[in-house]
Amino acid sequence: MGAALTGAVSDVVRGGVQGVTQIGGDVGEASKGALLGVVRGTKEVGTEAMRSVAEGASTAVKSVSDVGGDVGSAAKSAVEGAIEGARELGLDATKAASAAATGALKGAGEISVTAVEQVQNALTGVISGVKMVAKEPFKSSPKE
Repeated sequence: MGAALTGAVSDVVRGGVQGVTQIGGDVGEASKGALLGVVRGTKEVGTEAMRSVAEGASTAVKSVSDVGGDVGSAAKSAVEGAIEGARELGLDATKAASAAATGALKGAGEISVTAVEQVQNALTGVISGVKMVAKEPFKSSPKE
């Protein structure tokens, strides 16, 4: 995935989370909507959708943390958005969920060990009918 697309995905997700925060909205729903949009957008331009999903989820978690929100809820909502978008477009929902979970964990790893634990706890079991499986490596170098 090109640097321009990675930057665009990050900017859109970050801007959405910040905008929703300013109006007092639900940042979890912002994360879900952002990932739904990422899946829809990457399918339309033929890019590597799963890398975009991972980047979007990572940015969602970091952006929600920046505004003092619940990173676990943001991660779960991002996964839900990725699953919904994948199903809408006939993509593999399990792969989309895994990409989003992996990205969310990577983003949490850039925040703190506590954030990683919160995201791991939120991404267990079955979400939107998909058994969660995050692929390693997702660790960056978590801050204490």
